[in-house]
Amino acid sequence: MSTTSGTSVVPPAVFPASWSLANLQEYLGGIPPERIRLYPPPGMETEEDAVRLDDHEDCLCELVDGVLVEKVMGFYESILAMLLGHFLNEYLETNPCGIVSGADGQFRILPTKMRVPDLAFIGWDRFPGGQLPGDRVCKVAPDLAVEILSSGNTQQEMEQKLDEYFEARVRLVWYIDPRTRTASIYTTHRQMTTIDTSGYLDGGDVLPNFKLRLGELFERADRRKQPVDP
Repeated sequence: MSTTSGTSVVPPAVFPASWSLANLQEYLGGIPPERIRLYPPPGMETEEDAVRLDDHEDCLCELVDGVLVEKVMGFYESILAMLLGHFLNEYLETNPCGIVSGADGQFRILPTKMRVPDLAFIGWDRFPGGQLPGDRVCKVAPDLAVEILSSGNTQQEMEQKLDEYFEARVRLVWYIDPRTRTASIYTTHRQMTTIDTSGYLDGGDVLPNFKLRLGELFERADRRKQPVDP
């Protein structure tokens, strides 16, 4: 098995010869076709291809069974992710139990699945020897995965991703929806609580005593420049 830039080649998936692009779209969660990369051919793409696209084309992709799928995130969603990362890092200043990765953090959560959550927390105990690896793609699943939903995401896609996260032993998942200003908090793929702006993102057993009112996240993102007194 060959390696490049700390990543390993994932065996290609074999799709039925009769499949069309529509079949592949459905398999990937009904995502728009413009998010599916066709070179190398679907089923033959690898983590090395994802790294190359990120380095040379500024295109961030997830890898699903040998298919590169472009990650979608809008400007406002990126602001929310950065702000939430700020709050999580503040918590870690006094509770140094792990580290937070941002929207470029690639995780091989399962043998043929490389996902890129918008934000993730990984406890030190998940890293061998408690040391950060030098690989481009992290080979351990995070404890907390956060997804800021975009208009390009589909419900089926996010349900598939949720199943994968918990299969990979992610302990907590937050799906934050800017359109409805709500968040869905999952402790298993079947146990979910939905909060509005008056509710709190709660770290539970993953981030003990971490609480952030969801409304504060949106209020920070919506701040406008204050006029300067003459």
